[in-house]
Amino acid sequence: MSKKEVTSKRIASKAAKTLNNPSSSKAAKSAAGSALSQRKAPNKQTSVKAGKAAAKTLGSSSASKAAKSTAGSALTQRPSKGTNSGGPRGRKK
Repeated sequence: MSKKEVTSKRIASKAAKTLNNPSSSKAAKSAAGSALSQRKAPNKQTSVKAGKAAAKTLGSSSASKAAKSTAGSALTQRPSKGTNSGGPRGRKK
């Protein structure tokens, strides 16, 4: 089932700042781009690659608050892990 979430105006502004910041990491910019692309697109979801970049940004001690906010938003827009995901929650015993 797909999530119907969009990036808020506040987070979109932070994403733009992250993308324009020359010291932002490649991972932070990837997460920011993903979040920004979902500003008014409820059917778009964060890709696995962008999700990994967002997780890396959240774990970084050098990432700015804006980059971390954007990364968190991108992660909330990842597809839900359902019974078909193959993950630990989706496995049948």
